[in-house]
Amino acid sequence: ISLLLASARFVSPAHAALKNGKWARSKFTGAEVFEKTLGVIGFGKIGQLVAHRMQAFGMNVIAYDPYLQPARAAQLGVQLVTLDELLKQSDFITIHLPKTKETVNLIGEEALKKVKPTVRIINAARGGVLDETALYNAIKEGRVAGAGLDVFAKEPCTDSPLFELDQVVATPHLGASTDEAQERAGIAVAVSVRKALAGDLVPDAVNVKGGAVHEEIRPSLPLVEKMAEIATAYAGGLPASMEVHVLGEIAAYDAQVLATSALKGAIESTIEDDVTYVNAPKLAEERGMSAIVKNDPNCEQFRSSIQLKVAMASGTNFVVEGTLVGIRKVEKIVSIDGFGLDVSPGKHMIFLRYMDKPGVIGSMGGALGKAGVNIAGMQVSRREVGGMALMALTVDDAVSDSILEEVKKTTGADLARTVNLEK
Repeated sequence: ISLLLASARFVSPAHAALKNGKWARSKFTGAEVFEKTLGVIGFGKIGQLVAHRMQAFGMNVIAYDPYLQPARAAQLGVQLVTLDELLKQSDFITIHLPKTKETVNLIGEEALKKVKPTVRIINAARGGVLDETALYNAIKEGRVAGAGLDVFAKEPCTDSPLFELDQVVATPHLGASTDEAQERAGIAVAVSVRKALAGDLVPDAVNVKGGAVHEEIRPSLPLVEKMAEIATAYAGGLPASMEVHVLGEIAAYDAQVLATSALKGAIESTIEDDVTYVNAPKLAEERGMSAIVKNDPNCEQFRSSIQLKVAMASGTNFVVEGTLVGIRKVEKIVSIDGFGLDVSPGKHMIFLRYMDKPGVIGSMGGALGKAGVNIAGMQVSRREVGGMALMALTVDDAVSDSILEEVKKTTGADLARTVNLEK
């Protein structure tokens, strides 16, 4: 952003001229950014931050990113366009791409033939994406108005024809060279180590599937883990496969990491060894389990929710649905196997499925009371009067198999399961 503003107003050459005793106001007439079009090439985390901040300057932002879902761009008030459209429409262009085989010299001679002669091009991402020779020629020939550069094809770079041009503001790769950035980097390393030791997701680890996790997806990771644990307990064994359906507003984001969350949660309750985001896919493969993620912007009941569709080797299938409520992102299980619920996952839970009839709740309470188990919360859901019902309880302590068997016998339940989410 600082390079964009500096190139727009000739800050660097005007500063140098004044220090050399020249008051050259007329020579350095710049351009405003207000109501101009900013083209962002590469609309990942940094590109989105730049777009958001430049919108505050009154800029119209368009973006090119073949991997971004249009719904996400629309949420940010940004229009996705083709690269050619971006080159033709933009008054300022900022590059936010990694250097790969596909992006080397992406903005080269042919691309620069399509831009406005008043355009200013900023590259603070990676050197080599912008062809420096082509840029030099375009500026010299008046086909590009200026540039702001912080990265170069070969670094360190102290001798470039671009440095001779007043229209170019150049810095020696200072992108992260602030005290605050260095402090954040140190904190990020410490947090990542702590997460790794705890078995939590470290998205920047080289051996973790899923890549960077968007801040809108991250709160769903522990929810999906718990949903998978509950599903595994409810089914009485590990699923053969799971589908994580991401619904509503959060479907605009890459949620592939939730497949690993589901695998981790399902396996965690069945083995004594630690299950992490690193080893969960391998452990699942060894057990013949699979999980995939599907995104769907439609969500009937909530702004966003997640449905975990579980398939057992026996042919049994059912769905566990969860959501996050309010600004505090409170976890809620809202349905299991077609029974509607409104339950926050607790450390110790009991699920009973039984034929709805008078006295069952009293029998259940008596059996748990006799065993010294205190009920913290309870909800009953039924599909119809006199039909099957599902009781979800949170209790203060773990319930032994013998106590659970007594409760099952007393209530006449055809399914009785305990879930211990305490980690």
